Formats: sequence, structure tokens, C-alpha cells
Amino acid sequence: MLCTATGCIPRVEYKSSRNIVFSCQYHVVWCPKYRRQVLVHGVEKLLKRTLPEVAVAERQAELIELEVMPDHVHALVEVHPQYGIHRLVKTHEG
Repeated sequence: MLCTATGCIPRVEYKSSRNIVFSCQYHVVWCPKYRRQVLVHGVEKLLKRTLPEVAVAERQAELIELEVMPDHVHALVEVHPQYGIHRLVKTHEG
């Protein structure tokens, strides 16, 4: 963290491949139909266990933070730019 008189800023860690340097972080929100409160009891635990496994299995994404609310899910993910956020969202929705 870099702290100044105005506040603290988290230090960004960049990743690289053969010809690029990147840090592509996305805040993704999923909502059930009509925002019904269905993400409770065992469903919350299942999501917290399953979503990181899917991100790691793809090897092109890293789940930084995950918060499950009764009617929606917040995820902060870092995705390789060639893989694309659309592919990660598609695998998580399916």
C-alpha cells in the first residue's frame, strides 16, 4: 500500500506474458431473476466453494474477492486480456 496525506492506495501488481504487461480487474455482479433471495443457507457456501474453483480451472482468471448476498453476488476478478471477461462470465453463468 502506498499511503499519503490524502489516503492509502493499494499497490497494483502487474502480470506479464511474452509481449504485454497487464492488470485487468473487473467488478462483476450476478443477480437471480427478479432479485429473489435464493442465495441463502447452503447455496451461499456452495457458491463460495465453486466459483473460485471455476476461475482457477480456466487458468486465465483469478478470483480476488467474493461476496455473496441473499439476492446477488459481487466478485472482483482479474482476467487475462486475451481470455476476456465475457468468457469468464459465460463459464460462471453456465
